[in-house]
Amino acid sequence: MNQLSDRINNLSTSQTLAMAAKARELRAEGKDIIGLSLGEPDFNTPDFVKDAAIQAINDNYNSYTPVDGYSELKEAIITKFKRDNNLEYTPSQIVVSTGAKQSLANVALVILNKGDEVILPCPYWVSYAEMVKLGEGIPVEVKTSIENDFKMTAAQLEAAITPKTKMLWLSSPCNPSGSIYSKEELRELADVLQKYPNIIVVSDEIYEHINFVGEHVSMAQFSDMYNRTVTVNGVSKAFAMTGWRIGYIGAPEWIARACNKMQGQITSGANCIAQRAVITALNALPSKVQYMIDEFKARRELILNLLNDLEGFKTNEPEGAFYVFPDISYYFGKTLNGKTINNATDFSMFLLEEALVATVTGDAFGNPNCIRISYAASQEQIKEAVERITIALS
Repeated sequence: MNQLSDRINNLSTSQTLAMAAKARELRAEGKDIIGLSLGEPDFNTPDFVKDAAIQAINDNYNSYTPVDGYSELKEAIITKFKRDNNLEYTPSQIVVSTGAKQSLANVALVILNKGDEVILPCPYWVSYAEMVKLGEGIPVEVKTSIENDFKMTAAQLEAAITPKTKMLWLSSPCNPSGSIYSKEELRELADVLQKYPNIIVVSDEIYEHINFVGEHVSMAQFSDMYNRTVTVNGVSKAFAMTGWRIGYIGAPEWIARACNKMQGQITSGANCIAQRAVITALNALPSKVQYMIDEFKARRELILNLLNDLEGFKTNEPEGAFYVFPDISYYFGKTLNGKTINNATDFSMFLLEEALVATVTGDAFGNPNCIRISYAASQEQIKEAVERITIALS
């Protein structure tokens, strides 16, 4: 007898985690899987950050932490926002969480009421829509195309707004497309939002430093958007600290207080050792991790050159993050090695089973014509993966 809640029964499984689990199963069976599915840097956490964690252990940091984060970490976050984003926040506007994922979930749960609509430009990160549903909101997908670099226009935003619109969730650089909104493009969106003063913007900037075109722009940098924007960030991607689980927000104080209250009843404060390490990470200049960004850029060139030689792969040039999001709808309706490809999920599974390469279906990101390929893998692995895909498709 299934007595689970409607809440969990209606929740989709994370496709990125599901694909990673499937890849692990096949590896356990002895198959040599190349994993290009997870959004996880393949670098080690920088030594200066690890040293700070070791020091914290030796200094006997082992007690519960303040729900919204150590005051020293909040000060480091405030310094980082000012230095990197020209954003001014006070300690009462900062909440530290167990990863940016929790930061996002907190915001959904404290702002949404049943039936509130949240605009999600497609493609969007897999968990956005599910977090909105958990908050009893309604995800409103705005379709974009590879021709427009998967970016929503001001006209599309305006067309999606209804009297029920409560929030817009935006990521730049975007996971899964790698697209970056320019200052002009963000300003055009902000101009539309001026007509609707009650809409809150959630600006997910976790890939901020993995940027191949230069300037990163935050929505909250516009003075007329500052008081209605929640800026979400963390250390998972730029500092290769995915497992350390530290994310944070800079937000209007009323939202930050609500997130603090919510978190206090669910997880309380984030890990003490990780927090101490992140103080050191954020106080360092972004140039300390430039070597990772340079390598990601080289991998981007490599994978785009290789994919452009494949029949049926339509690509654009992502400006940030470490993903390519090719349109592979050319293969829909075709039969490959006796398997009919009806959609991106079929194609992604075909690559896993026939080429032993793990990717993620674009269905998970609100775009059923594409697959997400992570190039957070060595150049040798990328070459081998595309070679396998080429053989499987031929």
